[in-house]
Order: sequence, then C-alpha cells, then structure tokens
Amino acid sequence: MDYQINVSELPVYAREKQVFRAGDRVILSGTVYTSRDAAHKRLTAAMDAEGVSALPFDLKDAVIYYAGPTAAPPGKPIGACGPTTSGRMDPYAPRLLDAGLIAMIGKGERTQEVCDAIERNHAVYFCAVGGAGALAAAHITSCEVIAYEDLGCESVKRLEIQDFPLIVAIDSHGGNLFRDGRAEFVK
Repeated sequence: MDYQINVSELPVYAREKQVFRAGDRVILSGTVYTSRDAAHKRLTAAMDAEGVSALPFDLKDAVIYYAGPTAAPPGKPIGACGPTTSGRMDPYAPRLLDAGLIAMIGKGERTQEVCDAIERNHAVYFCAVGGAGALAAAHITSCEVIAYEDLGCESVKRLEIQDFPLIVAIDSHGGNLFRDGRAEFVK
C-alpha cells in the first residue's frame, strides 16, 4: 500500500492511527533534522547536563535523518545527501525516542533495543535508498545549520523535504523488514 504523508501529520499517523507497516512505501514532505553519531553524542550530553530544553530543536514529534550532506553546489540548497548507516546511532536512539522523537530515516538494521523503543513510543524507522545521495538531494528544498557547526557535514541541519521516497523498515507493531524480509525470502 502506498501513502503520501506530510511530516506535519506524521505524529498523528504514527502514534494515534499507527498505520505504518514494515514494507510500506511512503512519500514524505516537511521538516527533518540531520544528525549522525558525533551530533548524537552531543545531543545526549546536552540532555544529561540541562535536559531536553537544551537541545537545538524540539524532539517532540521530530524526524531525524541520519545524513551528512555535502556542500551545496551553486544554486542548490544542498549537495549529495544520502543516508548513513543507522547502527552507529543505536546507542543513542532509544533515549531520543523516549524523549519524543517520532521517526528516524537511515539505512541498515537496528538493534533489538532500538526496535523495542520504536514499539514503546509508537514511532517508525524509515529507510532511504543508499548510494543515491544526489537523488535524495533533489527532494530537499532548503538546508540550514542549526547546531554544532564545527562538525562540518555532521552538524545538525534543518531540512525541508518534498516528496522524499522512503520505505517503512521497522514499525510500531513489531514489523521489521530486515527480519521479516529474510524469513520470507528463505521460504
């Protein structure tokens, strides 16, 4: 089944209606934030020191895209912006989900702790196509560094995305495309 969901509606769909199922294809539009492992480390350190109010963006119902975009070429808002391997964020993801994060975008499998946190928080994990950073960038209409500028491409950025193609990889019902897809394949 195909959905066209606007990120501003994402919390309603994910938490209340819980319609996402592993394997669904989604077209997403709205605001997302980039963050990779170095920024995740700083985010959780800020939470330890001052609480969630110290974060550079509100985690409640936020979407984090695990990406480190390249510099923007002339006339473009961003350079290549493909997903990075999500597993590097697994030590931090359950805490961010428990603090209000509604969705993550990346590539690759997640630990059982992350899967449990997705279920517990009625969140969702989307996968984007790896190796297609230029294609992903075509769906980004604006990019603004909002924190940790010293991290360069790994700084936290606010992106506006339009019709960004994704696949639901892990849903809040325990569906897991990595596990379930393998099981289906070996039948």
